[in-house]
Amino acid sequence: MTSPLDRVDTSTAHSARVYDYILGGKDHYLVDVEAGDAMCRHWPSLPVHMRENRRFMHRAGRFLAKERGIRQFLDIGTGLPTAPNLHEVVQEVAPESHVVYVDNDPIVLTHARALLQSSPEGETAYVDADMHDPDAILDSPEVRALLDLDEPVGLLIIGMLHFILPPDDHRLVRRLLDPLPSGSHLAMTIGTADFAPEEVGRVSEEYARQNMPMALRDLPAATSFFDGLELVEPGVAQVHKWRPGAGQLAVDDRDIAMYGAVARKP
Repeated sequence: MTSPLDRVDTSTAHSARVYDYILGGKDHYLVDVEAGDAMCRHWPSLPVHMRENRRFMHRAGRFLAKERGIRQFLDIGTGLPTAPNLHEVVQEVAPESHVVYVDNDPIVLTHARALLQSSPEGETAYVDADMHDPDAILDSPEVRALLDLDEPVGLLIIGMLHFILPPDDHRLVRRLLDPLPSGSHLAMTIGTADFAPEEVGRVSEEYARQNMPMALRDLPAATSFFDGLELVEPGVAQVHKWRPGAGQLAVDDRDIAMYGAVARKP
């Protein structure tokens, strides 16, 4: 039998592993360290930006579980396990919650057990799939078993969309959202160069040099993904400004290159 690690290309940087390295994790290779260091030289605020993106996910997940009563979640592009994960956040509010994680990185697959440590009342699963193939996600045995599509679902696409290039971006998001019933919610973060265009532009160029092209979107483009949905206040905002908690650290707007929002499907 082959191991998921047999699929790992250690000669090329991978976005999930670069993310892991910059956030102080241990699941990366030298090529990811070199890429991450180059990006941080271009924009020293990159670690701050990445941490705030992760904190947005925590707040959005808790909001959906606590304020909107969502009990089942589909997390696209979960990345490498970095505690707390989504199921830990939502099951703290509602232990019976079901969470399906989706990613296509073989290292994430090797760590799937860390993502499957559900509360006794709830359940978690991991799908090895790519957002570019939404049908493989929606038709997977894990989604069919854990998610009841007659009941609202929380769809999270966090730190992923800037790697989904036009013209496929809107179509892929809608393909994942369309089968979900009324009352479902979309929580998403969207990369932007609106606040530090030169620095973030250089980081984007570095990603492209590492064979990871990205699309950065201004506020109107970011907002367009929520057309037809009911945005939760404060609407589309920089991630550190979306319903910050009492313990929110002071962050310079120029250090954040990500919009975030949560919206309800009517």
